[in-house]
Amino acid sequence: MKQYCIALWMYYLRQVRIIKPTQKVQKSKKKVCAYARVSTGTEKQGESLENQIQYYESLIKNNPAYEFVGVFADKGITGTTEDRPEFQRMLKLCRKGKIDLIITKSISRLARNTTIVLETVRELKNIGIEVRFEKENINTLSGDGELMLSVLSSFAQEESKNVSDNIKWRIKKEFERGIYHLNTNKFLGYDKDEFGTLIINQEEAEIVKNMFECYVSGMSCTEIARKLTSKGIKTVTGLDKWNDGTIYNMLKNEKYKGDALLQKTYVPNHIRKKAVENKGEVDQYYLKEDHPPIVTEEMWEAVQEKMLENKYSRGITNDPKYNEKYPYKGLLFCSKCGAPLRRRVWNSKTPFKKYVWQCSNYVYIKTRTCTGTKIDERDLEKVNINGPTIIKEELRDGKKYYSYTSKN
Repeated sequence: MKQYCIALWMYYLRQVRIIKPTQKVQKSKKKVCAYARVSTGTEKQGESLENQIQYYESLIKNNPAYEFVGVFADKGITGTTEDRPEFQRMLKLCRKGKIDLIITKSISRLARNTTIVLETVRELKNIGIEVRFEKENINTLSGDGELMLSVLSSFAQEESKNVSDNIKWRIKKEFERGIYHLNTNKFLGYDKDEFGTLIINQEEAEIVKNMFECYVSGMSCTEIARKLTSKGIKTVTGLDKWNDGTIYNMLKNEKYKGDALLQKTYVPNHIRKKAVENKGEVDQYYLKEDHPPIVTEEMWEAVQEKMLENKYSRGITNDPKYNEKYPYKGLLFCSKCGAPLRRRVWNSKTPFKKYVWQCSNYVYIKTRTCTGTKIDERDLEKVNINGPTIIKEELRDGKKYYSYTSKN
């Protein structure tokens, strides 16, 4: 039996021959990229981003096990949104199998929104892509990676909220002190001096004045836009064509009469960071005589009044207060030039203020083509005016007399 076993063993030894490999198996390199982001476009943040790009490029290229794919960097974009060009470009490459590993500085650099972080990481994990966070020392393909990530992402989101709250508090305090920041590159008519104070740009101010005068004289925003375009006057952003929406917003802007309304918009959600119109949800601050005006307060008020009149005539508004405040609107006309009379407030800052109706050509048009007609509203209340009426003003023996003629 012993001899049989030895013989069988010798037989198998003769049948098996081991052939050793002649070449070493080459391990495929990991396709590696990095993601970097800074939330503002300031010079300091720009330098920070450049440093991050150089660091990651060197880190990946100097590792023999890595194949450098690139560094994807978003500048001046918040981490609470997915709408980031480089971030989305990186994800597209991941879905095409072009990337095996993503390296990033921290969870907050990838995203400050917990939902975005977890959804992105889970999608990448399902297609076998690892994300490595250096600061937190987390590898998303490890067993406890997602648990740690979920906890730390919540901290990152809460940190973002705290930062947002602190910024809102600081802005609120600045508003209370009358401090605000205005980008004059997108504000026609004004520049800033070396101290950051608003100063009038005389050339641009003439364009603004002309807009107000044209509107008061009866031109619509669309007609004003066409006029400026036909004259070759460029918009504040350098465009050749004006649109009526731009004109409308400029005519509504209280800054042109030297005042400033602060916090017209606010950001209700620190995640989306989308500004919405403030309709009373948060405090507003009104600064009177904040900077040099381009148009008079009377001119500005006349434009607002004209806008309200146009809305009323087109049925856009049916506010009964309109009729109460302007009972003679569209009914009174100057006998000298035929222009409509506008309601004005005299001595508005004294206890003796009164309301008068005055020729709009005389008040608002700088060429002063008319010597004007003016009548006290109390005098009008003594007359039964029920249709378009021409007001004739005469001076006899030092006293003013008025006659009323139906325009029809």
